[in-house]
Amino acid sequence: MTGSTANVLVVNAGSASLKLRLVDARDVLLAARDLAAPAGRADPAELAAALGELAGAGNGEPAAVGHRIVHGGTEFTRPVLVDAEVAGRLRALTALTALAPLHQPAALDALDAVRAALPEAAQVACFDTAFHSRLPAAAATYALPAGWRERYGIRRYGFHGLSHAHAARRAARLTGARRIVTCHLGSGASLAAVLDGVGVDTTMGFTPLEGLVMGTRSGSVDPGALLWLQTEAGLSAAELTDALFRSAGLLGLAGTADLRVVATGAAGGDPACALALDVYLHRLRAQIAAMTAALGGLDALVFTGGVGEGSAAVRAGAAAGLGYLGVAVDPAHNCAPADGTVDREIGVAGAAVRTLVLAAREDLEIVRGVRSVLAGGTG
Repeated sequence: MTGSTANVLVVNAGSASLKLRLVDARDVLLAARDLAAPAGRADPAELAAALGELAGAGNGEPAAVGHRIVHGGTEFTRPVLVDAEVAGRLRALTALTALAPLHQPAALDALDAVRAALPEAAQVACFDTAFHSRLPAAAATYALPAGWRERYGIRRYGFHGLSHAHAARRAARLTGARRIVTCHLGSGASLAAVLDGVGVDTTMGFTPLEGLVMGTRSGSVDPGALLWLQTEAGLSAAELTDALFRSAGLLGLAGTADLRVVATGAAGGDPACALALDVYLHRLRAQIAAMTAALGGLDALVFTGGVGEGSAAVRAGAAAGLGYLGVAVDPAHNCAPADGTVDREIGVAGAAVRTLVLAAREDLEIVRGVRSVLAGGTG
């Protein structure tokens, strides 16, 4: 890829939006468009218009497109060029929709729509689960009957892998750290333990429901409580699924999924908001410690994602319970970046653990995967 044709379009489909990013050969963001996508589907005419706008201003049509796919199952553990045969195999991933209902159908539909709109561009699928595909068996295996694990493929898959991969690579470049815990905190949230660039543990599991408290997702809950709700309270599987994915988390605790509102309410003395923030931070601190145990120590702690980048209160609250690990946050650095950039260090000078805030750049990780595939690599 040379000249303007080195531009890569990144397609990131969510449950209610479709994000388009055009990145050049120097990893400079040339243009961006966010489209409304109710039920995960953008209007075809709006998509075509957006693609035309992105190609305008001398950018030209991209030579390649990288697609974020949330769940690759056990088959797709690295980026892959989407030809007719691969497209058919990818379509089979709709069977995993129940495991990632907020994102999987939207991503696969966006892949089809953009392939049709840009038939000359190389299309590459990049998977959030791929980064976690090398988890050690001890971290990936649930203590369930062997027949269940073998027949149904029940294991820890992990998610947000594209964000964790970029954050860990950037942190290692900035600090030289080997043992890194990356905290992707947004409406969805997960942690990863990364040793020398390889994920060795993570908080999300078979689905993106396990682990931390999230905006509308519950995080980990005693499975016995869920069984009780079915057998004794009479809730159906569909009711449980809808509630755990869409009505739990901060929304269930405080009546809002917006952590900014929760933090403001907690500071103002609202008891429900105070409880929600306490529960959120309790789980976050506990899981950071668990990730540190998987690494045998900690060199760098990284916050990324909308909440990780935007909430000084969450960063301070997490660090406040982790002093015994060597984490110490400087209040002045935490509350406002001195140089006006997102990527910055917020730890106390000389602290045993380096603490950073890094911009979530899944787009750059996808671009990296696209270029590797087109150059004949494995992503």
